[in-house]
Amino acid sequence: MKPEVMSPAGYWPQLQAAIEAGADAVYFGLKHFSARAKVGFTLEELPEVMRTLHQRRVKGYLTFNTLMFDHELLQAARVALAIAEAGADAFIVQDVGMARLLHQLVPEIEVHGSTQMSITSAEGVELARQFGVSRVVLARELSLKEIAAIRAATTLELEMFVHGALCVSYSGQCFSSEAWGGRSANRGQCAQACRLPYDLLVDGTPRPLGEARYLLSPGDLYALHEMPAIVQLGVSALKIEGRYKDAAYVALTTAAYRKAVDEAWAGLPLSITPYEELQLTQVYSRGMGPYFLTGTDHQAVVRGRAPRHRGVLVARVAKVLTESILAELDPAAAASPLKPGDGIVFDAAAWRSPEEPEEGGRVYHVYPALHGLVELEFGYDAVDLRRIRPGDLIWRTLDPDLERAVRPLTQPASPVRRQPVVVHAVAQVGEPLVLTWQHGELPALRVTVRSPEPLAAAERRGLTEALLHEQLGRLGTTPYYLAALNYVAEGNPFVPNSLLNQLRREATDLLADLQGQPAPIRGGDPAAVLAQMVSSRPGLDTAVAPPTLHLLVRTPEQLEAALAARPASITLDYLELYGLRPAVEQVQAAGIEARVASPRVLKPDEQRIVHFLRKLDCTILVRSTGLLHALREAAIPRLVGDFSLNAANILTAQTMLELGLARLTPTYDLNADQIAKLAAALDADLLEIVAYQHLPIFHTEHCVFCRFLSTGTNYKDCGHPCEKHRLALRDQQGRAHPVMADVGCRNTVFNAEAQEASRHLAAWRAAGLRHFRLEFVHERGEEVARVTDLFQATLAGTMTPAELGRHLQQITAQGTTEGSLFVPDGYATIPLM
Repeated sequence: MKPEVMSPAGYWPQLQAAIEAGADAVYFGLKHFSARAKVGFTLEELPEVMRTLHQRRVKGYLTFNTLMFDHELLQAARVALAIAEAGADAFIVQDVGMARLLHQLVPEIEVHGSTQMSITSAEGVELARQFGVSRVVLARELSLKEIAAIRAATTLELEMFVHGALCVSYSGQCFSSEAWGGRSANRGQCAQACRLPYDLLVDGTPRPLGEARYLLSPGDLYALHEMPAIVQLGVSALKIEGRYKDAAYVALTTAAYRKAVDEAWAGLPLSITPYEELQLTQVYSRGMGPYFLTGTDHQAVVRGRAPRHRGVLVARVAKVLTESILAELDPAAAASPLKPGDGIVFDAAAWRSPEEPEEGGRVYHVYPALHGLVELEFGYDAVDLRRIRPGDLIWRTLDPDLERAVRPLTQPASPVRRQPVVVHAVAQVGEPLVLTWQHGELPALRVTVRSPEPLAAAERRGLTEALLHEQLGRLGTTPYYLAALNYVAEGNPFVPNSLLNQLRREATDLLADLQGQPAPIRGGDPAAVLAQMVSSRPGLDTAVAPPTLHLLVRTPEQLEAALAARPASITLDYLELYGLRPAVEQVQAAGIEARVASPRVLKPDEQRIVHFLRKLDCTILVRSTGLLHALREAAIPRLVGDFSLNAANILTAQTMLELGLARLTPTYDLNADQIAKLAAALDADLLEIVAYQHLPIFHTEHCVFCRFLSTGTNYKDCGHPCEKHRLALRDQQGRAHPVMADVGCRNTVFNAEAQEASRHLAAWRAAGLRHFRLEFVHERGEEVARVTDLFQATLAGTMTPAELGRHLQQITAQGTTEGSLFVPDGYATIPLM
């Protein structure tokens, strides 16, 4: 199966560029319920969008990929029905409950699982199938080998990214915007905290990093040279990232991957030229490479010099003159040399923070100089030469040639991409001329037009096949071309050219209109479908049940303090998974429920983790849908679902619990009021709420330990600095955010401040919630004991929640925050579509 080339569209210019450049499918969103909240179409525009795409034989996939809150479910269902009726070919969905709802509401429309589902294994794919998903967009952290393994283990359609920006965190597992700005990446409001500069603290001491200030800012994915291998994988679609990018980016990337896919599929060598590759770099790049697709190399993924688009590296400053610059040209840019009219920027990251204003402007003159150098001149006062030093990099940020190159695709005089039509013509004297126009690739699409009057006999020259082909083939402003003509004539009929032109226009209009019609949808009633899915769960009388405290620890020192506190359970979340058994036995020997936290990611070559967890004979805190699918049939005492399963509403919560979870922690996208309402709607005893923690703000495949504390590329040659050192990232406000590695060498960056729920404990208890968890990161044993004592006293009624909050603020190293629990005014208002 030849994979689709799928292009992004923020709005009409990008959509049109994708069509002309050869996209098989385009993905886009509306103004709400979309993970790119700043761009998108209105619901009123959607029928025209789908008509435009279908008339050009392009599929349209609607990104419906935010987590949905309970108060939004009915409105989302109504919008989804309207989307289906407008002709959308598929929904791209993150929310598990919404996937199930869509499958029930409009079963004719495909549901694709977004990359925000964080699916990295065949087990995750198969679980998504149970939610009604027909295609899964795999995580960008997978290698080609891992994708091939998943392909071999499942029959579900798979989709992968091949170009564009990489998130440092697993998509769907980033809570930095939630922690620091009250926004949510899972709700289309990513604040891009990964693109900010950080200082690296190693065992509490700053580590000089030179120009690498952007420790969490990856380069951009570029998989074009891997296309011969990719087309053999059996994936259904190749996705280009970039709904925030402009039409030039969409045009160039789509055209490049269209050509590469066609060539690779035909077994031909790739024909992309160095100049065309420079164009791709010029239009948008943070530094391009295949990165995880070709295997793990932590030295390559994050260079750290700059967080944004730089363009093409064209030269390096050799000398600063009084009114000009001497520069050494970069050989890699030889196919597109620096020239007058180019816009450039001077990159002084080696000695000045890129957060400061940079020098740059238009080049006025480029003169040859001695020793292979060039002299660059600029407009009067355009560049402050005092802020430029030898060694500074020179990037071309604007190339007028690029603007001219994309114009045929972004501003075409007539359609560039055309579809074949076959015309069957019957011309008989005394009968109307009959023309049947049939789509050459979609034979079921056909229209017939007739002349209003019977044809007369020609006095001299009648209608010939050549004349008919010439007149009917004039399809310049239509999206069609005449691929074949079948002509049957009886007698010598006369047909004026004006009649042929009229019938041609009539036929192409009818064919385009027919092609653009949405398929009929037998959608259900949104309110009825939703009501049927929200099952009634009569729960226990939890209003009077005593509160229960659960602790999660990450070090042996914390474990000792936790054992002394005697909570209801202790969850072990250790770096070294395979050394856990003695700790589990220690907890069980103390008469306390032992639990082990699973990794948040399961890859195809990590089945040993599944086998190990099965043999532990204790409760597992499940953090991945793939692991949930793998563990649910095992003889494990209990499974508890964690926040990373992203249960944001009652539908998702019910779905997860029905899969065998004893309890569930909701996603950190819910505020405190939403948690209480979910408890009331579901069954409070089925929820376990984290009342104290350092919010896990990033969860990354990229290893900061390996990148900056070793010269190795992965766990095989890094020397395991994660076992010897404590790391933290210090932000521009001076907060130090701890970094920890897990068994898969993935990193979690935790928020510096402790998020605590003292303001909400009373409301939660009133809602029947009684299972509360305290999670510790770098806290010492005495801090674990003190925090636990304070919560135990508060839950026992011997300390007020206000006193709890004051004490926590005093004893935590970097203070406390309400964080994601904060309840903003008007949060339940749904924006107009």
